[in-house]
Amino acid sequence: MRARYIRNIHSESLHREADMAQTLSSTALYRLPWNFSDNAISWLEPTSMCNLYCDGCYRENRTNSHKTLGEIQHELDVFERLRKCDGVSIAGGEPLAHPEIPEIVRMVKRKGWKAIINSNGGLLTPELLRELKNAGVDGFTFHVDSGQNRPHWKGKSELELNVLRKQLADMLHKVGGITCSFNATVYPETLQFVPELLRWGQENIDRVHVMVFINYRMAILGKDVDFYVGDTQVHFDEMMYSKRDDHRRTDITSPEVVELIRRGEPGFAPCAYLNGTERPDTFKWLLTGRMGNAREIFGYVGPKFMEIVQTWNHLVSGKYLAYAPPAMQRRGRLYFLLAPFDAGLRGVMKRYLSALFRNPGAFFRRVHFQSVMIIQPADILETGAVNMCDGCPDITVWNDQLVWSCRMEEQMKWGQNVRMVPRRNGAEEDAQPHPVHADVE
Repeated sequence: MRARYIRNIHSESLHREADMAQTLSSTALYRLPWNFSDNAISWLEPTSMCNLYCDGCYRENRTNSHKTLGEIQHELDVFERLRKCDGVSIAGGEPLAHPEIPEIVRMVKRKGWKAIINSNGGLLTPELLRELKNAGVDGFTFHVDSGQNRPHWKGKSELELNVLRKQLADMLHKVGGITCSFNATVYPETLQFVPELLRWGQENIDRVHVMVFINYRMAILGKDVDFYVGDTQVHFDEMMYSKRDDHRRTDITSPEVVELIRRGEPGFAPCAYLNGTERPDTFKWLLTGRMGNAREIFGYVGPKFMEIVQTWNHLVSGKYLAYAPPAMQRRGRLYFLLAPFDAGLRGVMKRYLSALFRNPGAFFRRVHFQSVMIIQPADILETGAVNMCDGCPDITVWNDQLVWSCRMEEQMKWGQNVRMVPRRNGAEEDAQPHPVHADVE
């Protein structure tokens, strides 16, 4: 469903990323306090069956893969034992393809967690939405982009797909009380459209609460690294997130996306981040909070705002905050109470009051809060080490253990994550790996 991929980082790419990162400072932003056992979100996969094919999807589409309610209950119990969280992303695959999806939502709610469905939206109907609303669903994250083999939308550009995004957002808005988020994979060909997608998000800020951009990744085969389980070299060709090098870019970074956005919106200012497991100066999850309405963005909250929100939520509820309900996100003026503590919020309030001075009637327009997230998935460094997302919210359950959801295919095939080892000079590029067998039941 989502596209989250691995790339090889070469020296040139590292230098380019370092140059762009100079406009972002990890020491100036709030490092989100999420970790492996105490996080905002957990990742549940009731099925890996999907009704679409997305370019480079990290999960194999398995037709007969629906988990039983007993299996799902067991995984929720594992989460309850090993990981504190505020919400559960019900993903896949396409979770709406599971015939018991309303009951799965109820099971999540019985644990006291928010139920967020990560879907491509193709199977959502008004009738199913009302049933899910009655079951207690808190939000949807829709994956919509031009890399999907979507019936009736083939060949449509990212901007033309805004028609579909609007249909889905309107459907949720009509029912009410459900958080609406959109994911889009940022491909080399679609990077240029990110600023315009953000403008669309502003135009619909009253019903679109989160915009997420996931940078395209793949494991490139046939150069630089070999793949090992233990001391045995293995084939990686069958992985959904691997491909032979076709010279397509797989090294888009979060600072690069920020730089592009700032060309048209100079004030764009991220406030919080997650770093990499191998490189603390990488921005794996880069969070921005903006406030405004369809006519004007008044500004961006700063690091202290996000620190106060996360710390207060954990103090009061014992959990880090995942998704604020729509009722809170449309009461942006309430957040001005925190302006004494946050410079970004003071700037928002100043521009808002200036707008009121010019047009007092603007007082009757709501001020909305909208989150913008940029995700830079796993990177293969020159050493062969894999720079994962430190504190990743998308951790799932496999064999009663917590694992990265984006590398589940490795767990299923070999029972562990594969090691990447740099190829030595003179090594045969097409050396034949040996088969390896693992008991992964």
